Amino acid sequence: MGLQEIAFGGIYLSPLLIYALIGFIATLVTRSLLHWIVGQTPLWYEAWFDISLFVIFTAATTFIFTILLESP
Repeated sequence: MGLQEIAFGGIYLSPLLIYALIGFIATLVTRSLLHWIVGQTPLWYEAWFDISLFVIFTAATTFIFTILLESP
């Protein structure tokens, strides 16, 4: 039930697009906070770190919304 398409102005969109957008915003916020706290010190490999954060946040968002939408 959590991954059914959403009709938006006559166009059907995958909810994964919305989940990915939320994951991207969460990644930007987290990356900015870490950059502010740690400073200019390089964090591991920055590109791998950013992709990993994005995947983790997108998967967590998908899991949370799936659980919330399926509960009675």
